[in-house]
Amino acid sequence: MKRYGMVIKVKPEKLEEYKQLHANPWPGVLKTIHDCNIRNYSIYLKDDLLFGYFEYIGADFAADMARMGEDPTTQEWWRQTDPCQEGLPTRKPGEWWADMDEVFHTV
Repeated sequence: MKRYGMVIKVKPEKLEEYKQLHANPWPGVLKTIHDCNIRNYSIYLKDDLLFGYFEYIGADFAADMARMGEDPTTQEWWRQTDPCQEGLPTRKPGEWWADMDEVFHTV
């Protein structure tokens, strides 16, 4: 299992829309997340920042993320959520949510 942290900005004028979407996530999106070996997925909000955390239990992260990206329901979900977000200027090329480095963990 590998832990992932990521961050993105939420547009202030879209915050309520974003919260409403996530208050009632689409079952097909949740199924795809699960089928792509993601567990314990949470999104937190502080000011205009969204922090996402999940645990990946699969063997091929890139393949699972490609499979998620090909899912039509997930694509439609992203068409709804992406306009609510704004990528950080420091994110790497190809990233929407900026990956974070884990600097501490204890069990």
